Amino acid sequence: QVQLLESGGGLVQPGGSLRLSCLVSGRSFSSCAMAWFRQAPGKEREFVAAITWTGASRYYTDSVKGRFTISRDNAKNTLYLQMNSLKPEDTAVYYCGLKYYSGSYYYTGLADYDYWGQGTQVTVSS
Repeated sequence: QVQLLESGGGLVQPGGSLRLSCLVSGRSFSSCAMAWFRQAPGKEREFVAAITWTGASRYYTDSVKGRFTISRDNAKNTLYLQMNSLKPEDTAVYYCGLKYYSGSYYYTGLADYDYWGQGTQVTVSS
C-alpha cells in the first residue's frame, strides 16, 4: 500500500518561508515523477511544481517561479518544496502526487497522478 505523508505546513507572515516534505512509503519512488499541487478554499486543485524521477528536470507554474523550489531525495523517499517570499495568495492546502513509470518526463495534470497525500495547510497572513 503506497502512502504519501505531507508535513511542514503552518502559519507564516508575508515574505516568510516554509519547507514542505512528502514522505513516500510502501514502495520506492525512485522511478516515479512527483509534483506539488494546491487547493485554496472554493477553488479547484491547481498545479504548483513537478519534477522528473531523476530530479534533472523541474517545472513550475508562473506564479511561483523564482520563489519556490521543488527537489527530491530518492534515498530518503522524500519530496520537498521550499517556499520563499510567501504571499497571502499562496494560502492553500498543499498536496503531493506520485506517478508511476513516468519515464524521463514531468507531468502537470491532476489526472496524471496515481497517488496523493492528505495535504498540509499553508496559511500566509499577518
